[in-house]
Amino acid sequence: MNLIWAVAILVIGYIVAKVVVSSFKRGMKKTKLPELVVEFLSRFLAALLYVIIILMAVAALGYNVGSVVIGLSAVIGLILGFGLQDTFTNLAAGVWIAALRPIDLNEVVTVAGVTGKVTGIGVMSTELIQPDNTFITIPNKLVWGSVITNHTRMPVKRVSVDIGVAYGTNLDRAIKIAMDLMKSHPLVLDDPEPSVAITALADSSINLQLRAWTKTGDYWTVKGDLTKGIYERYGEEGIEIPFPQLDVHLKEQ
Repeated sequence: MNLIWAVAILVIGYIVAKVVVSSFKRGMKKTKLPELVVEFLSRFLAALLYVIIILMAVAALGYNVGSVVIGLSAVIGLILGFGLQDTFTNLAAGVWIAALRPIDLNEVVTVAGVTGKVTGIGVMSTELIQPDNTFITIPNKLVWGSVITNHTRMPVKRVSVDIGVAYGTNLDRAIKIAMDLMKSHPLVLDDPEPSVAITALADSSINLQLRAWTKTGDYWTVKGDLTKGIYERYGEEGIEIPFPQLDVHLKEQ
């Protein structure tokens, strides 16, 4: 009977915990707290409830919960001596991330050398989904202790497309064609105004860079269109796009 009661407590407790956490999350979303903070607090509450449920199940089995807690405290104290400080570091880092929000849910970031969309900030780790749908978990201390590049926080973003033209090309004409291409694109913003820069006098080409501003959500569409478009336009206008070539001469002995 004790075992049956313990199993019943675990099952019912799990369901109740889910309902409580769900209600808590709905209530918190009505406040002005950021979604990331709400998610963090919800996960923390869930972890706390699960611990309570497990202790109740242990008590139903006839064990003294007080002695179990004392035993767990002794184990925790032992583990602390072997490096549990990393756990508390991750917990503290998670609190700072949720409070200061250098990253937020559904933003695309590069952190600890990994690029992906933020799907959650847990008590111990941060979760990312990479563009190829790979799920990545990063300890919070690595997130907080590294440089964070946020690719989608700003509403507009500059698209840069590099292309080379042959020496002897009429640069004014090449620049005008590039400017006309950018200004005619419906997703390129007029302010800031697009521009073309000469970036280098390379070994076999004069390197140009098309710089156009667009809404962050349209970044990859514009980049793909401009890359394809400038290649086709230069081909139509007879402007050579050079590439490295190697001449090999064979000499008879």
